Amino acid sequence: MKRISIFVSGNGTNLQRIAEYFANDPEVEIANVVCNNPKAYSIERAHNLGLPLRMVTKKEFNEEAFTQEMIALNPDLIVLAGFLLHLPDCLIKAFPKRIINIHPALLPKYGGKGFYGEHVHQAVVAAKEPVSGITIHYVNEIYDSGEIIFQAQCRLDKDETPDTLAAKIHQLEQTHFPVIIEKVLKAK
Repeated sequence: MKRISIFVSGNGTNLQRIAEYFANDPEVEIANVVCNNPKAYSIERAHNLGLPLRMVTKKEFNEEAFTQEMIALNPDLIVLAGFLLHLPDCLIKAFPKRIINIHPALLPKYGGKGFYGEHVHQAVVAAKEPVSGITIHYVNEIYDSGEIIFQAQCRLDKDETPDTLAAKIHQLEQTHFPVIIEKVLKAK
């Protein structure tokens, strides 16, 4: 049995999609959902999906005790699905090549501190990029610089807006993220 821990901060559409994708897979279990935002809709999604939920403050998250809690849970993979806190070094060191993130751009462009969600789409559209996409990568100590596992791209239209680009990126996430999680899990 492979176990996943999913970290979320927002709406939780990727959480929902991942849970549905693995719902009938007897070899994969979502061990828990970790959320740092008490106003996130992903809390309700976790409850509706019957998934164990661990709320965590920024202070708790950065303490060694939380890393020890995750070590005890022993997930095969930690999946960042719209999680906005920077991971403490102790957590990254405890799970080398076992933490993956999805980023809404083609890294290494439009990555790093402050580049998340709509900020990425605004920057891509403002730069008049011909393409954008998603990057799924391992997490290391530097924002968005870990080894790239997978990328998928979409073309930008001449009249592209951050909102229309966000919809295209969301579709790529929903299509590819669960499949790549499964591939990474099966390779472990």
